[in-house]
Amino acid sequence: MTAAPVDRRPRRSLRQKLGTAARLVAALVLAGGVYTAFAPSSHAEDTKQLSVAAQKGQQLYNTSCISCHGKNAEGVQDRGPSLVGVGSAAVEFQVTTGRMPMSRQEAQAERKTPHFDDTQAKQLGAYIESIGGGPQIPDGDLRKGDVAAGGELYRVNCSSCHGFSAGGGALSSGKYAPSLHPSTDRQIYAAMLTGPQNMPVFGDNELTPQEKMDIISYVQNMKSDQSPGGWDIGAIGPTTEGLAIFLIGITALLFATLWIAGKS
Repeated sequence: MTAAPVDRRPRRSLRQKLGTAARLVAALVLAGGVYTAFAPSSHAEDTKQLSVAAQKGQQLYNTSCISCHGKNAEGVQDRGPSLVGVGSAAVEFQVTTGRMPMSRQEAQAERKTPHFDDTQAKQLGAYIESIGGGPQIPDGDLRKGDVAAGGELYRVNCSSCHGFSAGGGALSSGKYAPSLHPSTDRQIYAAMLTGPQNMPVFGDNELTPQEKMDIISYVQNMKSDQSPGGWDIGAIGPTTEGLAIFLIGITALLFATLWIAGKS
């Protein structure tokens, strides 16, 4: 009489299940390792530390800008646009010219006495820059351009709105191009770079940094010129100013002659 054969199939099935579970655990561990290897970069971005200037800018933002531009500068409907990506150049221009904070909603913000000084404006710009990047004003002397080249560029790109003497001019719908006479080098550069209000943007593809400095040199040099006609009527040039003075003078003499003739 021989012994009955032992059925080993259940034990083999158990080993297969344990093997499958072990492979599954190993796959999960591998996936976790891969995730851990790539996670630090995104985590580092989330916990990016602000510079000292940006931290001070954030404090100023929270007290003066957050009500119109939102907690994360994402903008508030009917109150203020998003500032994400506008860069520090736009912030510096708007703040140092007193246009922001805006006293009331209107078609065009007017230049007024700045609420913040230049240091605070840069701190605000540093904070906005840390949120979404954007155009920045380069450091250093911005007036090291060619005055003659700047004059040609100004007449082609700027004079149609700001006038030949940079005194400003009227635009459609009650808007206007402001005078450039009170503008600093950084404000002119920032305006070209960011296009505030109705002004077009002159990125580095349209006007190179050197060409922007050429225009700044021309505008600032023009502001320092003496009135060629001796009588400032908009610095429109010696010939036109002389002609204007002659016409006004001859008209006055004509009326004086007629008045004397009428009395005699």
